[in-house]
Amino acid sequence: MLDANEITKQSIESASMGEKIEGGMAYHLSPAHLFDHVQDAKYFEVPAFLGSKWSIPQLPFANEEGMFSLAGLPIFRFQITKFMLLELLAAVMVLVAFVWLARRSASSTRPQGKRANILEVFVLFVRDEIAKPAIGSHDAHRFLPFLLTLFFFILALNLIGMVPMLGSVTSAISVTAAFALLTFVVVVSSGMKKMGVVGFLKAQAPHMDLPAALKIIIVPGIWLIEMFGLFIKHFVLAVRLFANMFAGHLVLAAFVALIGAVSTTYLVWGVAPVAVVAGIAISVLELFVAFLQAYVFTFLAALFIGSAQHAH
Repeated sequence: MLDANEITKQSIESASMGEKIEGGMAYHLSPAHLFDHVQDAKYFEVPAFLGSKWSIPQLPFANEEGMFSLAGLPIFRFQITKFMLLELLAAVMVLVAFVWLARRSASSTRPQGKRANILEVFVLFVRDEIAKPAIGSHDAHRFLPFLLTLFFFILALNLIGMVPMLGSVTSAISVTAAFALLTFVVVVSSGMKKMGVVGFLKAQAPHMDLPAALKIIIVPGIWLIEMFGLFIKHFVLAVRLFANMFAGHLVLAAFVALIGAVSTTYLVWGVAPVAVVAGIAISVLELFVAFLQAYVFTFLAALFIGSAQHAH
């Protein structure tokens, strides 16, 4: 697999061999430049006057090869990356916000102010519009801490991804896959805890009033389809968040890249205003998408949890 630098080199070489793309355009439209915001790295990309790249200090025992390899991929490299730091930042932001909210709410029963009210509105929204409708009022309170953590952590990562020079963590499939895997573990473990292992597995096939001869043929096939669907829907859960966030940032990067893609002055004055206006419009849309995708992921997770609490 080619890395970003090799792809960039090939892009510039192909430009010089006949595509007539000038040096500025080759840089601004190169995959390395457009994808940097949505790819993990061991550095933060900053403006040239700040040094272009800020490298992240690494642990003494970090290495590229990893402790061992799986299918040719290095495992446990112990490297500190940009996305790791941004995830830590998001976790700290959520922790600080809700520790502050809990202490403020415990100290008084009166309205707490705009910031506290905004947080409480989101908490009540997740409880009343996501957890209770999807899981049921009886079981919703047990899964509310997980759903709240999921919603606010994804939302914080989405909002951090809109800040220049940082990075869109939820545009990485490895990150969204981790969220989906965690949801899968909660779904399966909670279902098995409530129904038992055998009961949960049996509940994956819906009850059907069929003659015994037909049941022997149809029920196992439906059970296999339902079990396959259990894995597929969590896989789609990861892809949905990744694809939406990745596409939005890529479109925004493409509009901004148009400014640097033109080499003549009169074209710059014509293209730049259009690109800036389009970039602002896409940024506003991305702000909406940041909240929407946090809601969609949490709501689907709640639906999957709710379906595991009840037999088909």
